[in-house]
Amino acid sequence: MFAADRFGRRTLLLTGGAQMLAAEVLIGAVMAAKLGDEGGLGRAYALALLLLIGVYSAGFGWSWGPLSWLVPSEVFPLEVRSAGQSVTVASGFVFTILVAQYFLAMLCRMKAWLFFFFGGWIAVMTAFVYLLLPETKGLPIEQIDKVWAEHWFWRKGTRGG
Repeated sequence: MFAADRFGRRTLLLTGGAQMLAAEVLIGAVMAAKLGDEGGLGRAYALALLLLIGVYSAGFGWSWGPLSWLVPSEVFPLEVRSAGQSVTVASGFVFTILVAQYFLAMLCRMKAWLFFFFGGWIAVMTAFVYLLLPETKGLPIEQIDKVWAEHWFWRKGTRGG
């Protein structure tokens, strides 16, 4: 929470997204180049993969993980905050279950390409934050309507065009 209040939500999401994307691409690249059909890796490459998975997990742990709970609690206007937060939590659980249930089957079929697939989604999420998510650092909840009304994209719906 200290980092979110000091650096801002967008900054953490963007840098965390970049860190996670780089890790996913590197994991996919190592696996595509070195795994082969025999399904084995040399010790150095296996350690590199473990390190990259740690880099990914750390990026998620200080950015998208905790901020996926904080940001939705701040961006919804007061009138719809409880409904919006409910949808956010429910969809987060649904996608977590889907990833957990299908990851191994997808890994068996897609092999290294699975990490490029997830990297693509991280790129989409990070682009969404860059283009469409306003910063809420230091703003009282009562002023969130003003932030949306002044945003270059979202104001179109609030001012009729």
